Amino acid sequence: MELNHAYCSDKYQYTMGKSFYETGRTQQTAVFNLFYRKAPENNNWAVVSGTEEVIEMVSGLGTEPESFYEKFLPGEAYREFRTYLAGMKFTGNLYAMREGEIVFPNQPIITVEAPLIEAQVLETPMLCIMNHQMAVATKASRVCRATQRPVSEFGSRRAHGPWAATYGAKAAIIAGCASTSNILTGVMNDVPSTGTMAHSFVTSYGSSVEGEHRAFLDYIRTHKGENLILLIDTYDTLKCGILNAIRAFKESGIDNSYPGGYGVRLDSGDLAYLSVKVREILDRHGLTGCKIFATNSLDEYLISDLERQGACIDSYGVGDAIATSKEAPCFGNVYKLVQMDGEPVLKRSEDRIKLINPGFQTTYRFLQEGMNEADVTCLRGDSLSSLIESGQTITLRDEQDRFKCKTFAAGTYTARMLQQEAIRGGVRVAPVHSLPEKKAFFDQTLHQFSPSERRLINPHYYKVDISDDLYDVKTGILDRLNQEIADFKI
Repeated sequence: MELNHAYCSDKYQYTMGKSFYETGRTQQTAVFNLFYRKAPENNNWAVVSGTEEVIEMVSGLGTEPESFYEKFLPGEAYREFRTYLAGMKFTGNLYAMREGEIVFPNQPIITVEAPLIEAQVLETPMLCIMNHQMAVATKASRVCRATQRPVSEFGSRRAHGPWAATYGAKAAIIAGCASTSNILTGVMNDVPSTGTMAHSFVTSYGSSVEGEHRAFLDYIRTHKGENLILLIDTYDTLKCGILNAIRAFKESGIDNSYPGGYGVRLDSGDLAYLSVKVREILDRHGLTGCKIFATNSLDEYLISDLERQGACIDSYGVGDAIATSKEAPCFGNVYKLVQMDGEPVLKRSEDRIKLINPGFQTTYRFLQEGMNEADVTCLRGDSLSSLIESGQTITLRDEQDRFKCKTFAAGTYTARMLQQEAIRGGVRVAPVHSLPEKKAFFDQTLHQFSPSERRLINPHYYKVDISDDLYDVKTGILDRLNQEIADFKI
């Protein structure tokens, strides 16, 4: 059967749903926020990817026959509820950050405002989509920030299934990768995919030096006019691989005037040493325009180290480090109820990091002279939000230290709301952006942060606050709860 991702869910979403249904609570208006508490690998921030697939997923609710629900909600006790679910489409509103946005901890990436049961059952599929794509996008951003040279994503064979490979490649391109080897990602997004050759292409000509030469000649002959990259480490990079590549290029009339671009790929060994030696040999034979492409289990740390060593590498290919977000494969987005029928709610926890912001929120980002200076999350329509919308002087206070503050004078800043309406009354209203547009948006947003905020290790602190009204609502709920808990007896 074709997968309906709206039902890639946990059963407890539907056991809770039955209780909401039978107690008459299905039409109570709930507000849920999807956000994360801590970025992976000591990042300051993460990259948004997946909101497009979330919008598509939401449209799948209520499109299955009653027989579908009987497979996981069997029995007479669920009969009436199954009938309800078969006709239950999403009728609420959804607000989301754009794909390619940079987001900080505790900021609502997606906000769902909808009848309680409709909002609740979206939790698992939404988290499944967003946690995967944001893990990959955030890792890709780290790898690409390690170099000024192009990075290609080619981790499909290591990804956790075809869906992960296809949408992970999309997320990687948004967050900085120049290209992907995944053809399905390319077809779906109308962008070219890239590829060269494997070692098996060379060995298919027999394990011999002359076989390698014939492999290179045939590849060039059958791909004339395209970008030509020859894999030179099948037998011995310096003693035959690079020499056979040079022979094949020259015999085929490929030189610096070739319009399609040409190069060689290193996939093993000491890449720093080999790339320098290969560059010397190429230049000595007049192929100064021949590019060197490097692969071999690379990540941002290895790439940074290669560049510190003076490696002569023009572009990189990165596989599993990006496709599986290898160092931090599980992203920490959560989906929490923040308001019920207009009343802010929160989950209290003894673990401070798990304390959430209550209420229907939105986040503003302040720019001065083209650079991002601070973010603030407000209750929608609160006093600070009104001041921001009218461009007046505003003061942001640190949630943890109320004596620390920053003032933005009227006329000195611009502010943009990070969450935009994506679904209204169950109908999509979000504009459609192409993959190149998403990539360009991320790149523009990234470069509006200072270099110190973009660095991989110990990035500089960026000011992220909440409004005074949100702070007061949060502390008011906590004070009341703490008093009730202190007075509670049975």
